[in-house]
Amino acid sequence: MTEEEDRHAAKMARRKAVQDAEVASKTVESKGLLLVHTGPGKGKTTAAFGLALRMLGTGGRVGVVQYIKGAWSTGERTAFAAFGERVQWHSMGEGFTWETQDLSRDRAAAARAWEVSAAMLADPTLDLVVLDELNIALRYDYLDPDTVIAALRGRREGLHVVVTGRNAKPAMIEAADLVTEMGAVKHHFAAGVRAQRGIEF
Repeated sequence: MTEEEDRHAAKMARRKAVQDAEVASKTVESKGLLLVHTGPGKGKTTAAFGLALRMLGTGGRVGVVQYIKGAWSTGERTAFAAFGERVQWHSMGEGFTWETQDLSRDRAAAARAWEVSAAMLADPTLDLVVLDELNIALRYDYLDPDTVIAALRGRREGLHVVVTGRNAKPAMIEAADLVTEMGAVKHHFAAGVRAQRGIEF
């Protein structure tokens, strides 16, 4: 070995020892997690569907409720349909909140979506539930945050839930086991590029 290789090997050995000690200190083998993807950047729903795909890849079953997106034809919806009964998918929104301009209608749509979500939280056959853009419904007071967050906290043991959408309420962040904030560094939309099939939908 060269001197540089010796230094590298020693450095990696020290790092491995620290990492091994960190892993050994974790004593909880399994826990249903509440994961929140928020922030102004792109990728919150995409990351949630990545987790859904991972769960399906391990033999699990997944439920999806979309709070804002309606009956749009999207690539992910088509792809997940290939898993058949292992995926329960409900797109229940009315579209972008600025499109409907009807508070009663938006609240009614969110209430219907929450009914489906609550049923999924109680469904013992599901391993992961994705509540896509639930944070948006809470932000605009379409649903009662206390009711929603209490239900998420009281979900059955072992169930993983992913909540997406900008502007997560502080109470949602506090209840979560993991919070990822997607930052907005640069976006092609600002340069005049419209939403593209296979990228945005």
